[in-house]
Amino acid sequence: MDWTELKEFSQKAAAQLYGNILPFWCGPALDREEGGWMAWLSNDLKPDRAQPKGLILNSRILWTFSAVHRARPQPLFRQMAGRALDVLLHQFWDPQHGGAFWRLDGGGRVLDDSKKTYGQAFCIYALAEHARAFGGAEALERAKDLFDLLERHAHDARDGGYWEVRRRDWAEAGPEARLSDKDMNEKKSMNNHLHVLEALASLSRVWDEPRVKERLRELIGLFEERILDVRTGHFHHFFDEQWQVRSDTCTFGHDIEGSWLLCEAAEALADPPLLRRVESVALRLAETALREGVGADGGLFYEGKSGRVIDAGRECWPQAEAATGFLNAWQISHDVKYYNAARRAWDYIEARLVDRVHGEWFWRIGPDGRLDPTLPKVSEWKGPYHGSRACLEIMRRLQQVMEEAPAQPPAPLV
Repeated sequence: MDWTELKEFSQKAAAQLYGNILPFWCGPALDREEGGWMAWLSNDLKPDRAQPKGLILNSRILWTFSAVHRARPQPLFRQMAGRALDVLLHQFWDPQHGGAFWRLDGGGRVLDDSKKTYGQAFCIYALAEHARAFGGAEALERAKDLFDLLERHAHDARDGGYWEVRRRDWAEAGPEARLSDKDMNEKKSMNNHLHVLEALASLSRVWDEPRVKERLRELIGLFEERILDVRTGHFHHFFDEQWQVRSDTCTFGHDIEGSWLLCEAAEALADPPLLRRVESVALRLAETALREGVGADGGLFYEGKSGRVIDAGRECWPQAEAATGFLNAWQISHDVKYYNAARRAWDYIEARLVDRVHGEWFWRIGPDGRLDPTLPKVSEWKGPYHGSRACLEIMRRLQQVMEEAPAQPPAPLV
């Protein structure tokens, strides 16, 4: 084929990012009364001001506007990134013990002062991206501070990895240590470590610190040796302190997301043998997700167990990660089945999840194929991060393919 297909795919991602997702977060999602962004909006943009403002949403907004400004600098993106940084540092930041609070009310009062490692990781991810985009010293220093706090208080020096939750003063959290009500009450999880991994990969790009690289290498090893189930090609979910497995399900979105984030982490370490080993793991994860998790319509199912689908819903974020993860697998293997899978995931997003009336993406299509109207457009867990990142990665990766082999286009897509 010629480059027409790749250019079209890239243009579709750009149009979605700059024409639909970002205008929503620069417009309807802004909280013009309390500042920052709305904590909760229904699909038809009705707010619920009783809902709390969450650290995850706000750190992901900071990451998004920093990343898009780095890709396509614009005054509006700089303004939004500055607004998000102000929210993080002046509302969520703990001035006494350091780190960020988990949850605030609409007026900025602290509702949950726990230090959840998942949340601190997203702060590092966002602050490092802000430093990369704008060169600001304050964001980088806060990211460094957070890394040091995690090292002192949340890292398990004996068995490796990170505890899920600490108290406000970074003391041990006690018996109730889960990330959310959906999670098992265990001390370690795949999801937590996946996002520490991406955070430290991002931090390593702006801070040449041996301790960051050492911990990044440790995390890759944990994914290879503890988190990946080599029998099934899935990630285990939950573990006790000694990494004994405590769960028996998989989420296809995390598997495919982890496949490319592991490659990104290995690339940050500039270690070719490690990268080749990780790419082999990535292809195993992508192959399993494609074989077990993709429906006839191209959408990625939510959850599986023992080789079968147990939740056939299609949430928006796994589709975004499928588009990126399958593209990554195509770049590694040159097998067009992965490109086709990425494109079909994207087509599913555009056909079923894009809100062409109010903007952004709907949260979930249920197993019955119908939109779930009970889930909001904005919440603690529903923000711009997965969709925006997928668009940026699609554009970046396709441009990279076209630049690296301009005279040798890929094999025809079938």
